[in-house]
Amino acid sequence: MSKLTDVPKRILIGRALRSDRLGETLLPKRIALPVFASDPLSSVAYAPGEVLLVLSIAGVSAYHFSPWIAIAVVVLMFTVVASYRQNVHAYPSGGGDYEVANTNLGPKAGLTVASALLVDYVLTVAVSISSGVENLGSAIPFFVENKVLCAVGIIVLLTLMNLRGVKESGKLFAIPTYVFVVGVFAMIAWGAFRGLVLDETMRAPTADLEIKAEHQGLAGFALVFLMLRAFSSGCAALTGVEAISNGVPAFRKPKSKNAATTLALMGFFAVTMFCGIIGLAMATDVRMAENPAHDLLRDGSPVGDSYVQDPVISQVAAAVFGDNTFFFILLAAATALVLFLAANTAYNGFPLLGSILAQDRYLPRQLHTRGDRLAFSNGIVLLAGAAGLLVWIYGADSTRLIQLYIVGVFVSFTLSQTGMVRHWNRYLRTEKDPAKRRHMIRSRAINTFGAFFTGLVLVVVLVTKFTHGAWVALLGMVIFYATMTAIRKHYDRVAEEIAAPEGPSDDVVRPSRVHSVVLISKIHRPTLRALAYAKLLRSHTLEALSVNVDPAETKALQEEWNRRGIDVPLKVLDSPYREVTRPVIEYVKGLRKESPRDAVSVIIPEYVVGHWYEHLLHNQSALRLKGRLLFTPGVMVTSVPYQLESSEVAKRRARKRQEWNAPGSVRRGPADERPKVSTKVSTTESSPDKS
Repeated sequence: MSKLTDVPKRILIGRALRSDRLGETLLPKRIALPVFASDPLSSVAYAPGEVLLVLSIAGVSAYHFSPWIAIAVVVLMFTVVASYRQNVHAYPSGGGDYEVANTNLGPKAGLTVASALLVDYVLTVAVSISSGVENLGSAIPFFVENKVLCAVGIIVLLTLMNLRGVKESGKLFAIPTYVFVVGVFAMIAWGAFRGLVLDETMRAPTADLEIKAEHQGLAGFALVFLMLRAFSSGCAALTGVEAISNGVPAFRKPKSKNAATTLALMGFFAVTMFCGIIGLAMATDVRMAENPAHDLLRDGSPVGDSYVQDPVISQVAAAVFGDNTFFFILLAAATALVLFLAANTAYNGFPLLGSILAQDRYLPRQLHTRGDRLAFSNGIVLLAGAAGLLVWIYGADSTRLIQLYIVGVFVSFTLSQTGMVRHWNRYLRTEKDPAKRRHMIRSRAINTFGAFFTGLVLVVVLVTKFTHGAWVALLGMVIFYATMTAIRKHYDRVAEEIAAPEGPSDDVVRPSRVHSVVLISKIHRPTLRALAYAKLLRSHTLEALSVNVDPAETKALQEEWNRRGIDVPLKVLDSPYREVTRPVIEYVKGLRKESPRDAVSVIIPEYVVGHWYEHLLHNQSALRLKGRLLFTPGVMVTSVPYQLESSEVAKRRARKRQEWNAPGSVRRGPADERPKVSTKVSTTESSPDKS
């Protein structure tokens, strides 16, 4: 890489790390919590609002159902956390739900889980960033007025931070995450103290507004359906729980124990904050509506299109701390930041899962390699691109995006827990130790209840959200599933074709003869070097080949050839349409057709230039020829390079760059004391025809 691009790269993502430094990037629990649990922790900023938004369809009278919905979400959260604690102990390798389903339910179930998780990770970034922009917009209107631009800009910033590596980005994310958690707990405690001890009345900014119910007096099945829909929206608080089971390899030892402890802490924090915000929203008379411009009324009249509906957490903070007070602004800023950083859960989960899938040949192999900072850079960039596209399509509207949410994560929850039940059944068949059997039976009971409960929630989510946008998530899962299946079939087909046979085959039989052909445009140094190299090969037959596109030049070539007495026969191919590539290809194919057991070696003289702009001054016929000859069986192509003076200058520049210390490299010691990494720099240019 040139010095010109190396400097900004090192400034943006830091110095490259050696592979043996991977152990230094492992995370302690205090850093792992904000890295892997920022998504479920931050979801309390929008999940309570989604519950109230759905209930508002039946008017403010339906708000009294929100505590019961909160209790159902709490039970579900504890169930999922308890279930995943079994997962991290049983499968600490980092495959998470995908590995569990793939091992116990088969490749199709594993691929379904992988598709669901990939879609959910993309949605996590889109929803978290969009919601964060809206929360920040409650204090700074510019963010609401330019939602898409701000959201895409934050995605780019997060991408750069994650390209710096998991541990370094985790340190950056820890402070705002902990500030948010402490701020929410302080708001709950202060609100409870004011209301229960001081007996003060706290009123949200929307407390004086009325809600125009879309459906008055709902009862029976309609009311049950509404509550189920509100419950499915509140389940957004569970998104990201599975990320810890996918990220076990990133924890410090003992990995499984630390991951299980982090899961428990995450569950406790998320549940307490979710219930506290729901309780304060009820106590402060928060009002929310899906269409606030028309459904929120002030003195009997709609508030109008100019009204901006603030999130529930912002309204509760205004009621508890006071509007625009220091603590209100601090919590608003921390909420926006943690929502932005919640996307970090996906930035850690998506690339890691992509790497595992690439290793299993379901995704391109490029996703399996680590970048300069030992992060899966290609997966990070792919996630950012997909999330940015989704934000642009949906206008960074979290209310529209969240309807696509949750489906994928509950598909993975259900299949994963079902797989864990099979896992315990398989081990119980052979385990004789009574203590271990009791532990396995207890774990199986937890996973069985988890599979049943999450499966039930999945049905509820599909029924209540399908027409509101969940079908888009299902479509995305189908597309991922079909794409990964096609990629696996391609890799399997290639592996089958190139597998080395056990017995004799045509691939190990020596060709009868080798026919060498040197492509000639004119007699110059590269041509003479190519001819000398071809003679060294001692082929059975050797000839020079030229294409007649200009009779005068061809005649001059033949005369000089004879004058120099070159002892290689020169063959000239006519080209009435002045083509170079096609006559050569047809001639080579003709040689193969005449003697199928012979090998044809095509030797192309090339000269090497040192500047990018010099490529524009020459044709690329050798490149075209090599590309076409790749598809001709039995043909080998050899390039004989001739370095021009400008390439020597480029070589000296490359040597200077090797000796140059990149920003931050001084911490590794002087350059002459570090092991050198050989780098070969070459730029080739072809010259089989007129240049």
